[in-house]
Amino acid sequence: MSFLDILLITISSAGLLHGVLFALYLMIFKNKKSLTNFLFGWILVFMAFRIGKSVMLNFGDDLEPIFIFLGLTFLLIIGPFLKFYIFGMTRSNFKLPRHYILELVPFILIFIASLFVTRDWYENSKFVIVIFSSGLIFIYLHLAFYIGIAWRVLHQTKKQYSKKSQTKSQKAILKWLQFLLIGFVFIWISYVINILDETIPYIVGPIVYSLVIYFLSYKALVLKSTDLDGDVFKTNDDEFIFTEILKHVEKEKLYLESDISLVKLSKIIRKSPQLTSLIINQYANRNFNDFINFYRIQEAKVLLSKAENNAYTISSIAFDTGFSSLSSFNSAFKKFEGLTPSSFRKNKI
Repeated sequence: MSFLDILLITISSAGLLHGVLFALYLMIFKNKKSLTNFLFGWILVFMAFRIGKSVMLNFGDDLEPIFIFLGLTFLLIIGPFLKFYIFGMTRSNFKLPRHYILELVPFILIFIASLFVTRDWYENSKFVIVIFSSGLIFIYLHLAFYIGIAWRVLHQTKKQYSKKSQTKSQKAILKWLQFLLIGFVFIWISYVINILDETIPYIVGPIVYSLVIYFLSYKALVLKSTDLDGDVFKTNDDEFIFTEILKHVEKEKLYLESDISLVKLSKIIRKSPQLTSLIINQYANRNFNDFINFYRIQEAKVLLSKAENNAYTISSIAFDTGFSSLSSFNSAFKKFEGLTPSSFRKNKI
């Protein structure tokens, strides 16, 4: 073994060991026991299996095919755990969804299938080669998909919390998650370019991982990200949910849709109908129906005030502003304005 090989294996192995020790610290020795530290710790453990396979394959002789396949399958569990971790760091009181196990099905199935791969199949079966090639593409696209979801969640959180309104802790988390995802992108690219171009040394992946894990460890220390989680966003959660409601109802004029309902709005903002109703009552001081009808009436007043709309009947304006009947329009109009739509139009003429 040349000096360069010894140097490369030392660097990659040291990074691998550092990642495992970091994981043990987060899951066992860290005073603050949290779901996010637990998730990130497991991500590091799974990455250790994946990177360890690469190191053994690059420097070891005749590595058993079962270890090659098993090492690759761990990428299928890293993606979902990365998504859960991002949610945990950006959502207060985050808990793993009941159906989370469904996202681990690809990992479970391919992990089990890998246990039956023998050296004879791997070296002589064209079917296994085809399956391996197809599986390799699927595995890396699967991870890319989850990295994309994580980026989207981070982007939405940044958009929701403007820089001026962010607390120190919120800024630290957002910076940390950005560094983390950039690190994953670099690791992903380092392996994919090896697949696309065989002239790229396979050891590049472990080396990149080592550099990334040292950098992330440093940033975690500086930003104190392991002492934080999604609870730093808790105090303003309701206010931001209401802002999200206003975006859809007011700016996108969702109130003009006659079939808009509390359930439909809740699905759009991905909250429960109970929470949506509670927040509307708290911040708008109205129930859902009055909240929607208020905007409809404001729209109707604009239409009724314009002389060019005199040719339109009260009924047509009612339906144009989202009401399903003339009687409900008249009742709502009188409730908010103290007079009927007809009287309002006459006073404006």
